[in-house]
Amino acid sequence: MFGEYIQAAMERATYEIIDDPAPFYGEVPELQGVWATGKTLEECRKELQSVIEGWIALKLRLGHLIPAIGGHVITASAEPVSIAE
Repeated sequence: MFGEYIQAAMERATYEIIDDPAPFYGEVPELQGVWATGKTLEECRKELQSVIEGWIALKLRLGHLIPAIGGHVITASAEPVSIAE
C-alpha cells in the first residue's frame, strides 16, 4: 500500500533547475508542502522520496487525511489496534 502510493507520487513529481547551491528542485503538486532539492537530479529524487515518506508518517500521526494519488489511498483506522505478542 505505501510503496504503490509513493511510486504514484514520484511519477507525478515535477522538477526544475533553480539558482541555488543544490540546483535541482522537485515537488509533488498534489501533496502540499512536499518538495526537495539536490545537487543532482538523482539526489533530488532520493530526497523527494524520503520527504514523501516522512510526510505520510506525519499525516498519519496527526490523524490527517492523505489525498489519493492515481487511485492509491492510504487510510488509518481511528480505532486502537491490539498487538498480539
